[in-house]
Amino acid sequence: MNAILAVSRRASYPILIFLLMASWSSQAYAQTCDSGADLNPATKSAIEAAAQRYFAMSAQGDVAGLKSSAIPAVAGNFAGIEQAVVDNKKYLAEGQPTVAGTYLLDASQLKDTQRADFYCGIYNSPQRVGFSIPNLPAGRYAVVIQRISGDKDPVTLTMILQEMAGTWKLAGYYPRLSAIGGHDGDWYLTQARQYKSKNQLHDAWFYYLTAWDLLAPVNFMSNPQLDKIAQEMETARPADLPSAQSPMNLSANGKVFKITELAPVPVGDDLNLRVRYETADASNSALAYQDNMAVIKGMVAKYPELREAFNAVIARAVDSSGHEYGSLLAMKDVK
Repeated sequence: MNAILAVSRRASYPILIFLLMASWSSQAYAQTCDSGADLNPATKSAIEAAAQRYFAMSAQGDVAGLKSSAIPAVAGNFAGIEQAVVDNKKYLAEGQPTVAGTYLLDASQLKDTQRADFYCGIYNSPQRVGFSIPNLPAGRYAVVIQRISGDKDPVTLTMILQEMAGTWKLAGYYPRLSAIGGHDGDWYLTQARQYKSKNQLHDAWFYYLTAWDLLAPVNFMSNPQLDKIAQEMETARPADLPSAQSPMNLSANGKVFKITELAPVPVGDDLNLRVRYETADASNSALAYQDNMAVIKGMVAKYPELREAFNAVIARAVDSSGHEYGSLLAMKDVK
């Protein structure tokens, strides 16, 4: 696999939504997917045994074992997965995994490796699942979704495995939260709908994002529930969401700040809002701190509804040299 994404439980970048498998009616796939009763029992057993072995290594913090079990492309660029294992070890060790889904993806005849689309299940069935994976070399792969219901921190660990010389090797590693502060994706979805009904579209949008992220094992997977959420949340999308290409101008403390990102992020049991903005020199910590406080207060003044939805606001000043300086202010302290 040319590009492997290892997502840490405490992700430090924006939650992304992908509307995958847009047309379920298209049945012309050069690649196939087997799951459930269509999956050969011996193959299923071998795939799940490998996934459970790699889970045990993860729970033990055996980074070296995982690296030696990975395909060459992943073993040669293992830092992301190593960090994800370290970040998630104690959460994975809280309980025993339960396999929630096993899918055999046959891309051995794949011609266009820019994106491989797989359709699993009966068309129009509530159980149908789709995967859309970019930069996937031809081969046979498996996706195994394992849910770990710990006493406090439920997580989902999804692995991509690739068959090499009769062995299922690690080709992708995706740990992800299943709840924040004891609240699962369905709870956040309910809250999002309530915010939407009150026309608090920014709160609604960020809670839809959080719900989708908690319910989706990986960003490149689609099913009827996720499709419905993605379609529903589009009706709540605020018109002024910033991006690096189209920043938002925020006036605060006599300055105009260019906001490039607004994103909900879990911190411990809390859901906070992260605000990233451009600055001339983030290495000047004293000035960056003052600007961070101004940005936080200015953002809450611009959108008072944020007080209801978030425990704190995190401001991160970023300059063109790659320096970054962050500050957190609890919402109760935002005057």
